[in-house]
Amino acid sequence: MTADDDVAKQISSLEARRYQAMTDGDVETLAELFSPDLIYSHSDASTDSKQSYLDRLASGYFDYGPLEHPEHSVLVHGDCAVVLHDMRGEVLVEGATRVLNSKALAVWGRDGERWLLLAFQPTKYPG
Repeated sequence: MTADDDVAKQISSLEARRYQAMTDGDVETLAELFSPDLIYSHSDASTDSKQSYLDRLASGYFDYGPLEHPEHSVLVHGDCAVVLHDMRGEVLVEGATRVLNSKALAVWGRDGERWLLLAFQPTKYPG
């Protein structure tokens, strides 16, 4: 196993932790995982910063149901890791149900000994 393989496993574990925290509404865990410079894009082309996303989750603006997130690949390049995966499930946005069926790209960056989510971008599948 190479060092990149070890990092890819670590990133996969962080992605699982992130999705569980989203489902649980666990703002504290997400705050630990998110970079202060996070750009969190949504499939409707809106974006959030770290603070605005956490505020919306804490207020109930976002209320996630169980989410599936099977990975397609994790590419490690130095202090950056890029994850390509699917995202499926449901979320209540201001009380309205939205079905999530997207291909998503997550970018993680190394900050000292930690990896933090720098950017997230989902793209809806057609139909």
